[in-house]
Amino acid sequence: MTITQAPRIGGWLYIPLAWLLLTLLSTGVALALYAMVLISADAHQAIRLHSGGQISLWYLSLFSTLVMWCYTLWLAIAFFKRRGLVRKHYIVWLLIGVLLALKSFAFSPISDELALRQLLFPLLAAAILAPCFRRSARVKNTFVNP
Repeated sequence: MTITQAPRIGGWLYIPLAWLLLTLLSTGVALALYAMVLISADAHQAIRLHSGGQISLWYLSLFSTLVMWCYTLWLAIAFFKRRGLVRKHYIVWLLIGVLLALKSFAFSPISDELALRQLLFPLLAAAILAPCFRRSARVKNTFVNP
């Protein structure tokens, strides 16, 4: 009886892995910036000068960044372990990224050009990678571990 091993992560799967790791890095940097604001007494005082609605939105952004970082870290670990649940969770992760980009497009006080640029990459990644993770035989054969 011969046992065939699942293919290793390779080929085009390096692209979604790189997207995952870059998101982990960028959300980590964002969390460090939030931590610097929370630690700095001057910055904390400046936040308190804003209205209650703006303060709650700031803390909501902090919370969503923390949740996204934790989910991305968990997904990256599962990706390296080639867990079977990666296929579904990667698609969910891509859609959450699109929703967060839409949130920043709608509610952030930045120019529309910058917001559209931030929205373009998650939309493009979701449009390309979600069908690949859903239908690709290579992905189905790679992510098989329980």
